[in-house]
Amino acid sequence: MSIFIFNWLFLLALFPVAFFWLRRAWRILARRDFSEVALKKGVAPADAERYAPYEMAINLVGGLVLVGLLVSVLGFQALSQEDWVALAGSTLWVKLLASFALSRHAHGLGLGKRASAMTKAAAK
Repeated sequence: MSIFIFNWLFLLALFPVAFFWLRRAWRILARRDFSEVALKKGVAPADAERYAPYEMAINLVGGLVLVGLLVSVLGFQALSQEDWVALAGSTLWVKLLASFALSRHAHGLGLGKRASAMTKAAAK
């Protein structure tokens, strides 16, 4: 019985997650708001517009998969419990890891001011 409750809680938690991801994709695509693109420690990269299409695609695909999953589970009951839990979990992890990888790529290696000071000193 307790697994049934956890599955329903997990299913209900997918609604705000899908809404949040689709809202982020909408903000990037329609409003051209790049303030949440490839964030690292809450800071967007200097050239956030360059990475905006990738972040928008990651959020859009993840959100649409979750919406399709919710419709198929609640509307058509087309997926078994194991299938929709596996699909939802895989979607969550892949989206989180893809966004993490994009943010790390957008901000570079993270050598920061110290490395640039060292290269300036070596150039002199």
